[in-house]
Amino acid sequence: MGSYILRRLALIIPTLFGIMLLNFVIVQAAPGGPVEQLLAEMQGHGGSTLTRAGGGGGSEVASGGDSRSSQGIHPELLAEIEVMYGFDKPPHERFFQMIADYVRFDFGESFYRDRTVIELIVEKLPVSISLGLWSTLVIYLISIPLGIRKAVSDGSRFDVWTSSFIVVGYAIPGFLFAIILIVLFGGGSYFDVFPNSGLTSTNFDEMSWPEKIQDYFMHLVLPVTANVIGGFATLTLLTKNSFLDEIGKHYVVTARAKGLNQRQVLYGHVFRNAMLIVIASMPGVLVSLFFTGSLLIEVIFSLDGLGLLGFEAALNRDYPVIFGTLFIFTLMGLVLKLVSDLTYVLVDPRIDFESREG
Repeated sequence: MGSYILRRLALIIPTLFGIMLLNFVIVQAAPGGPVEQLLAEMQGHGGSTLTRAGGGGGSEVASGGDSRSSQGIHPELLAEIEVMYGFDKPPHERFFQMIADYVRFDFGESFYRDRTVIELIVEKLPVSISLGLWSTLVIYLISIPLGIRKAVSDGSRFDVWTSSFIVVGYAIPGFLFAIILIVLFGGGSYFDVFPNSGLTSTNFDEMSWPEKIQDYFMHLVLPVTANVIGGFATLTLLTKNSFLDEIGKHYVVTARAKGLNQRQVLYGHVFRNAMLIVIASMPGVLVSLFFTGSLLIEVIFSLDGLGLLGFEAALNRDYPVIFGTLFIFTLMGLVLKLVSDLTYVLVDPRIDFESREG
């Protein structure tokens, strides 16, 4: 097992490199980079004065004159802007310099926020962790028992009715549920029961500890509910199908023939084997809820987390934030995948990844 872990850790390096290279090529090919956006901003201000308050330190001031193409930009000013953003070097040099910095976990500074990428991630991370962890916990607490119950009562009225709700939950995106929840319970048109923006109230620091806990969870109710409704369907069906597949196997028939009751068969024999595929899906669920799946939820509920940070960075072509967060999220996803494989062995020691690879 030790050699398998070492091989997987070594495989992370080329995988991470390939993902960064592919995204670097795609982003570089996309029109409207930071230089073009800055030039467009200058044109919007009449090409007279430009002030940049972040990323490289200081400000750049320029006035119109000799034109660059049809933009009226001095070539000297253009060269200064390219140096400011690091575009004075060829793409391959910029890429390898970026990788060399990332190996030292130096992700640079945002072009527009005058903050380092690490500072921005640390600032936004608690919001995404709160939303992602609570959503994941509730999804698993609902999906696994519901999936087991559906497998045991396959074809019953309960199975049919719950399947109808699951299909609806799968078909309607989470952000639409978020809007519905705000309309119904967030003071939209009917009941004003739960806060509909932010993770805490404005007077949070003045509250006592019991009040702070209550305020925190009250703010989480609507966004977590929207995440859960949109995310539990797949895991529920996955759990059901996994248990159905195991229930039909010969070892279950043998266990029942020995006189074991339904609970003993289900949780003593079926559970360990059926849960393997559910465990395998956990890294994907975590990464999705933490970094991607909560994007629109964060926007709708004004939650300033990692999803919103990445979305704004993509719109603004804030390359240090884009690639810094991509590197960190990809690395976390690869490590979580390895953790998932190790969990396989804990659940079922009969699994031997080394012999499978051989």
